[in-house]
Amino acid sequence: MYCLLLKTQLKPASLEAFMAAIRINATASVRDEPGCLVFDVLQDRSDPDLVWLYEVYVDEAAFEAHMRTPHFLASRPLVEPLILSQEAIEGDMLVRG
Repeated sequence: MYCLLLKTQLKPASLEAFMAAIRINATASVRDEPGCLVFDVLQDRSDPDLVWLYEVYVDEAAFEAHMRTPHFLASRPLVEPLILSQEAIEGDMLVRG
C-alpha cells in the first residue's frame, strides 16, 4: 500500500477555512474512491496552524487517480492559498494493525 504523510504549515488563522475544504476532499476520497483506504487530518498539539494529512491508497496508481477526481481538483484553489509550506513523506506500508 502507498502511504503519504503531509506536514502542512498553514497561514495563521486559516485553520477553519482549510478544514472546510479539506473535510469535503477527505470524506469524498474515502467514500467514493475504492483505492483510498484512509484520509485522516490531524492538528499538531504544539502548533495549531500545523496540520498533518495521513493518506493510504492501495497503490500509487490509486493516489494518481485521486489527484484527478472532481473533489480533489475543487479543493486545490481553496486550500493552496492557505498553505505556507508543505512537506511530503512517501512510504510503503509494511504492517497494518
